[in-house]
Amino acid sequence: MDATADELAGVVDLFGGLTRPELERALSEAAFRADGQSVDEGALETAIEDALESFSLVRYDRPRDDAQPLLVAGPTAFPTVPSHAEDVPHILDIDPREPDRDALGETARERFVEELEAAVAAGDADRIDHLFDVSYDLEAWAPIDLAAERTRLEAAIA
Repeated sequence: MDATADELAGVVDLFGGLTRPELERALSEAAFRADGQSVDEGALETAIEDALESFSLVRYDRPRDDAQPLLVAGPTAFPTVPSHAEDVPHILDIDPREPDRDALGETARERFVEELEAAVAAGDADRIDHLFDVSYDLEAWAPIDLAAERTRLEAAIA
């Protein structure tokens, strides 16, 4: 099973957020239910990293020190539940989660600023354009204001 960023977001959205091991298990269950196959771990790792890079997934560090970070559906995702994954919440028996939207927004902002600084330093026009678009998605998704960051992106393009 090769999952798209939107499908990864769809699976984590079923729960409000999943740790990476929980997401891997959920996708393994869906793949097995679909055709008895397993998930290619390397492909899954790449898909998760790509989804994080594109802001389809956002990593959320929970307040408890011992809690693993959650992956949550991000602002650029169009969460889609993959075939045969509808029953995964019943199989995994994980209670729904509700990450703090303010803390999640601040986490996303920090990551956005890191990406912005890297793109500007590298002079990566494509990434700068992408981040400009993502800034609007982030503002609609979380209670944050990225006007100053957009000004920096515009200056880098000019």
